[in-house]
Amino acid sequence: MPLNVEHDLHGRRKGRNVGVGLMLGAFVVLVMVLTFVKITQTDFATGPGAVGPASGTAPVEGN
Repeated sequence: MPLNVEHDLHGRRKGRNVGVGLMLGAFVVLVMVLTFVKITQTDFATGPGAVGPASGTAPVEGN
């Protein structure tokens, strides 16, 4: 018989903490995946500051 008997409350609290930790980890992974997809799908050649043939504007040349 162990010297320190764990109360039922501690077991329930540990289960709840594991559940919250898993949900927090899933949220972090979701944000990372969405960020990665958004970054990799960005076409920098047609972005708002793009200059060149892909953006439809010609670069400004100095005189």
